[in-house]
Order: sequence, then C-alpha cells, then structure tokens
Amino acid sequence: MTMPENGAKELAGKRALVTGGSRGIGAAIVRQLLDAGAEVVATARSAASTVPEGATFVAADVRTLAGAQALAAAVQEALGGVDIVVHNAGGARPHKGSSEIPDEEWQEALELNLLASVRLDALLTPLMRERRSGAIVHISSAAVPTPVAPFLHYTAAKAALENYSRGLALELAPSGIRVNVVTPGRTATPGGEATREQWARMAGTSDQGDIPAVPLGRDGRPEDIANAVLFLLSDKANWLTGSSLVVDGGEFHRG
Repeated sequence: MTMPENGAKELAGKRALVTGGSRGIGAAIVRQLLDAGAEVVATARSAASTVPEGATFVAADVRTLAGAQALAAAVQEALGGVDIVVHNAGGARPHKGSSEIPDEEWQEALELNLLASVRLDALLTPLMRERRSGAIVHISSAAVPTPVAPFLHYTAAKAALENYSRGLALELAPSGIRVNVVTPGRTATPGGEATREQWARMAGTSDQGDIPAVPLGRDGRPEDIANAVLFLLSDKANWLTGSSLVVDGGEFHRG
C-alpha cells in the first residue's frame, strides 16, 4: 500500500464495520483496513481464531432485522459512529437444481445476501449523512452474469444486491457517500473450497475438474479481493460511485 505524502496511513481516523469479518475474504479486508489505520468492528455469527488482532469483534446474526439493529447499536457504542461499511457476509448451499432449493433456503439467501445489507445501510447511513461523507462496499459474486442452477438462489440475491447498490449510490451521492460493489471470482478460502467440493459431488465426480480453470492461472487469494475493497474505500476512488469492480482473474470474461 502506498502511503500518503505526509506519512499518515490511508484510512487514519476512519471507523469501519466489516460483516462476515472473521475469516477468509472478510478477515483479509479487516486486516487491510487495520493496516491502513482504520478502527474496525468485525462481525460474524460466532467468533473465530482468525479474527485479525486489533479489530473489535461483535457477534451478530445479520440475517434478521433484530440482529441488524443490535449490530448497529453495538457499532455506535464501540466506535461512536461509522465512516466505512463493507458488507461481506454471504453464501448459500448448492443444490442439484433450482427446483430442489427449498423455499426456506430461498428466503435465507435473500436475508443474508441482500436484506442484511439493505437493513444495515438504512440503520447506518444516517450517521454518515451527518458527516456528509462515507463509503460503502457490497461484496457480490462474479457468477451473477452466468448463473447456474445449483446456486440460483445465491446469484439471484447477489444480482438484486448489485441493482440495489446502484440505486443507493445515486440516492446517497448528494450527501457525499459513495457506494460501490466488488464482485470476486473463485477465491481460495475454506468456505469456498467446501462449496466447490459439494458442487463436484453433485456433478458425480470426486474432483473439481469440470470447473473451468482461471485464465490468469490461479484462484484468487483473499488479499486480492481486500486490495480491491481498500482501493474503493480510499481517496484514490473518490470519484467512483455506483461502480462494480470485477476481481476474477478473467474467469467470467472468456467471450
């Protein structure tokens, strides 16, 4: 990371919330924000040993309105306000086909991948409006443009999240608040690996050979996604809002 000319850290004095911040991509984002000088609250449903040192951990279930309200109150108590929100919590269990996805899992996918962000944004953006500044990043999925049946509930919710993000960006721009999306491709995390193994089993294979290779020659690393998030939160992106930054090694850009 390049330091500003005065030697100050890039996000010094900023207060940040990262959902799904206990492991994988979320933990990498938390580390980047801490290294950049931000004060960070990381949240997940349960604590993990992988929560980066220096972050304040708050256990919360953002799938419910009550959970979002409790988290917003905890952030206000811990930080006295918020300047940055990164919505990383997400996921869904794959199924053999869309007709086999139970109704309750469609609802869970919408709650976690869309409504958690909607609710927290509604609760936290008034704090940003008061300061007439702020930055929000929603984590989507590079699979949205090419949805497949096993993950249709997940990609449909993420597609809605991207549409919501563009509209929110236009709404909040006059208040000096920027809203952007990072859309990761295949990234090497324990959760991602477990999901791909499930997918391979459903395809009747013991490996993941049917999953296309990434053109740049490797899976993404959590730090690759965190770097993109840090850029969108920094002053280097101060004229970017309503954008979607795809970080996928070319995986979904084969033409």
